Amino acid sequence: MNRLGGTTSPYLLQHAENPVDWWPWGPEAFEEARRRDVPVLLSVGYSACHWCHVMAGESFEDEATAGYMNEHFVNIKVDREERPDVDAVYMEAVQAATGQGGWPMTVFLTADGEPFYFGTYFPPAPRHGMASFPQVLEGVTAAWTGRREEVAEVAGRIVRELAGRSLAHGGGGVPGEEELAQALLGLTREYDAQRGGFGGAPKFPSSMVVEFLLRHHARTGAEGALQMAADTCEAMARGGIYDQLGGGFARYSVDRDWVVPHFEKMLYDNALLCRVYAHLWRATGSDLARRVAVETADFMVRELRTPEGGFASALDADSDDGGGKHVEGAFYVWTPEQLRAVLGESDAEFAAQYFGVTEEGTFEEGASVLQLPQDGGVADAGRAESVRRRLLAAREERPRPGRDDKIVAAWNGLAVAALAETGAYFDRPDLVERATEAADLLVRVHLDDAARLARTSKDGRAGANAGVLEDYGDVAEGFLALAGVTGEGAWLEFAGFLLDIVLDRFVGEGGALFDTADDAERLIRRPQDPTDNATPSGWTAAAGALLSFAAHTGSERHRDAAEGALGVVKALGPRAPRFIGWGLAVAEALLDGPREVAVVGPAGDAGTAELHRTALLGTAPGAVVAAGAAGSDEFPLLTDRPLVDGRPAAYVCRQFVCAAPTTEVGVLRGELAVFE
Repeated sequence: MNRLGGTTSPYLLQHAENPVDWWPWGPEAFEEARRRDVPVLLSVGYSACHWCHVMAGESFEDEATAGYMNEHFVNIKVDREERPDVDAVYMEAVQAATGQGGWPMTVFLTADGEPFYFGTYFPPAPRHGMASFPQVLEGVTAAWTGRREEVAEVAGRIVRELAGRSLAHGGGGVPGEEELAQALLGLTREYDAQRGGFGGAPKFPSSMVVEFLLRHHARTGAEGALQMAADTCEAMARGGIYDQLGGGFARYSVDRDWVVPHFEKMLYDNALLCRVYAHLWRATGSDLARRVAVETADFMVRELRTPEGGFASALDADSDDGGGKHVEGAFYVWTPEQLRAVLGESDAEFAAQYFGVTEEGTFEEGASVLQLPQDGGVADAGRAESVRRRLLAAREERPRPGRDDKIVAAWNGLAVAALAETGAYFDRPDLVERATEAADLLVRVHLDDAARLARTSKDGRAGANAGVLEDYGDVAEGFLALAGVTGEGAWLEFAGFLLDIVLDRFVGEGGALFDTADDAERLIRRPQDPTDNATPSGWTAAAGALLSFAAHTGSERHRDAAEGALGVVKALGPRAPRFIGWGLAVAEALLDGPREVAVVGPAGDAGTAELHRTALLGTAPGAVVAAGAAGSDEFPLLTDRPLVDGRPAAYVCRQFVCAAPTTEVGVLRGELAVFE
């Protein structure tokens, strides 16, 4: 019996009609494996995963394969986005055993949850030196029935090795000038000067590294850091990884030149990149950065916003090609013939040149991914915009990619921060409203009376899985950004509730942090990973939010916790800067103070609004902003901060030293200057 029909995960529901007798993760499944004396087959993926869909079609929908699985295994299906803790623990085992990982992830376990055989995608027949999935199933069954002692020995050894990997990073002192300079040097060595970005193919958007580069330039004036950030952002924005018609970024580029993306669009990528491009505009005034930030924000609102006011997790890479076949990228790519059908001969020729569409194609079967390959300005901007609008309207008639409608707390926290700041910078109060509505959903649906977060929700109903450290860190980050933009101190208070849970439940010895709370479900090990991957790690996200909250409130407890957590950045930053970008960005804020800005003045007053906007546009790394009426108790930073000669005023403090209050925008801008 397939038991996934009663779950809320869109990914699990995709498998609810499989002939496989799937179980959701839970003690009942392991008890069943113990009762039947069979191993557990754990399959982990997510709804927008292309190869997860491929393996499902080839194997999990095949009656013969499913029959073998049902007879010889208890089969558990896990949505990695709902249970990042389960995914992290077993992915660590897969990577340790095979040297690589990815999704779909396939792991065979004992009834005690101990892994003994690993893999990712397995084809239905032997291919390119890979064993087929039926061969793997038969081999594992033979080992289980004929070599049980060997299986138990392997499983026990793996668990012991994983248990011995507990991190000691933390409490070893905070990163300083030397470590951040070494990190910058390391990034320079890995930088692709010809194409932008870091490393080779596949090439991922390095949003957190770019944020570090922007902050490092803001603090030190290092032009090389700003150049790497700006050139990377321009290369991505001109490439196929960016949706030239509808805005928003795909997950990654399969090539080094940003031409062909893996077409899934994730909320977390777009939230992080929206904020980065907004910050790049703040630093440089780049028109391209402004356009991309706004278009990406509009994409999130238009295509990912749910009726409850939150933001869905992802759009699929695959969609119907119009002939009933699901094909990767079908929604996004164009042939010259398709351009002619929509635009006519003359405009199609213009569009092909403008967007880099060729007869040979840059993707599959003669289709091209739209880019902006030209180096110069647009000869006819009006014509280009007309072409773009008509192509977008025609694309809307195509079958759309599927959408994963679950709300992930952490990723919605990232979206709140991005939309709040983008709305404030570009005079888009509608974006600030969307950020506020998403934050309100997180409070109403995800936060319980004890300030504990649920990891996910769907259709306004919280899921059963507990929030992990990244949920607390990223939601607190979003609330703090929203507080600074709106002047509503309630968001600072909510952030404080979440960060108190972090201090009480997630902190280990010496400032080290764990990904799960101390009262969470016990797995074969308690996951703990400080490295930033597609999103800030829970460790670095929490460090950043703790530091900002301490700047707002003066809390030594929160600042001490932030500094303790940043010990891992001191250890890893010089050695692996690409994988701890957000941690490096937080370290830049720590070295700069961060600066504390209080703007006092009547609500609705033009002078107050101008000072507030100037404060938000300051590039000092990690600066926190509080705005409100004189005498307000909305924010601790407003205490004892009167008007100056009856006029709105701004107060700037840094590392226990305060400048004289100012009523002048130019003076305030100077106090938040790029570097000293």
